[in-house]
Amino acid sequence: MIKPVNAPENYIPLTKVDIKSLCQESLPAECHAEFSAFCLLLEHTLHYEHYQLLNTLKENYAPFDPNKDTLDLQQLTDEQRDVAQTHFNHAFTQVLNKANFEQITADDLAQALNEESLFKVRLEVNFDDFAHVVFYRRGEQQKTETIRSWWGLRKQTIQFTNYDRVAVYIQFKDAAYFAKTKRTLLGFEPGATIIKLFQNVPKADLEMLFPNSQVRMRPIDKLVIGGSAIIGGAVVLITKLGASLLLLFALFSYWFGLSDQPVTLNQQQLIALGIGCAIFGSFIFKEWSKFKNRKIKFMKALADNLYVKNLDNNAGVFHHLLDNAQDEEFKEALLAYSVLVKANRSMTAQEIDQSIEDWLKQKTGVDIDFEIDDALHKLTRLSLIVQQSEHFYAHPLSEANRILDTQWDKVFEF
Repeated sequence: MIKPVNAPENYIPLTKVDIKSLCQESLPAECHAEFSAFCLLLEHTLHYEHYQLLNTLKENYAPFDPNKDTLDLQQLTDEQRDVAQTHFNHAFTQVLNKANFEQITADDLAQALNEESLFKVRLEVNFDDFAHVVFYRRGEQQKTETIRSWWGLRKQTIQFTNYDRVAVYIQFKDAAYFAKTKRTLLGFEPGATIIKLFQNVPKADLEMLFPNSQVRMRPIDKLVIGGSAIIGGAVVLITKLGASLLLLFALFSYWFGLSDQPVTLNQQQLIALGIGCAIFGSFIFKEWSKFKNRKIKFMKALADNLYVKNLDNNAGVFHHLLDNAQDEEFKEALLAYSVLVKANRSMTAQEIDQSIEDWLKQKTGVDIDFEIDDALHKLTRLSLIVQQSEHFYAHPLSEANRILDTQWDKVFEF
């Protein structure tokens, strides 16, 4: 069961194909051919702009990419690496904003880490390992789920906040820091910048997305294992080691002067004592193995969960997000332009914004907070609409197609 959150988001949860179809249906039939041409020209124009942004991301991420398979012909200085990192951070933030992702604030992240996790594994994160940590999310929903406990005997229905998409951007500290901590088995490269994209993540489970999260036993797990070890140890001591313990007690009492009764050990008693020690040692090893196996089980559960939720990693993430950003930019521009063309009059930004939100709600039931400022900025930059004071009006489709065609023809002029 999924319920929309109270506050609508900027993200438009419809494909650009559906948006094109809906906008085209709202126009007269004689405009459909010109509108299809307009969509094609607008889509290619935005694609080219985002292609340039992709090259900026690839160029500046290369020095930090842990998965690169290319050679470095020159070693960058620390200053050059800092410049590349700054340029990448700016471009990556730009992509996330275009794709209508929202940053998870430090307070929100701290609150999420303190909430009781739905994923029944306790995780610990060492934040000192990071030079920079940023989480972004898109598509916030309220979900309900039935949780089973006590071997399925108890059922509890809980409500929680769920994120459709979560982008993670983490920069690790350099090798000098990890050398001081004397840690060797890190599982990541010091100084590297990792980017990950996940789907369907409960807010309370954000800690499992950190690359250095460590599985820890919950109190209930320690209680189960500890209780089992105490009971089992008592049984072993009484049934298997009773005679050996009495013999050792008598021997130590004589050695420390607590008893004047001498104790002699024959071969049979030594064998019994050795067997008793071996039994006790095997019991300790068995209980330790239970502890390790339970921890391995939790780690496997964590790996299985992340396998399902992981969408992309590192360079693949900004390829994925750029595609999302391009679609969002196209949908926003197309909706704003279509409303103005259909109205055939000048409108204020507030009127356009309200018309789009009401129209989408009526047509699809989708409730969004439309990014009217971004849409109008794109259309104005492309000269498809004109602003007069606080009002905007759109060029007719034929004129808009001519403008886009002229701009496209000038892209590769030399």
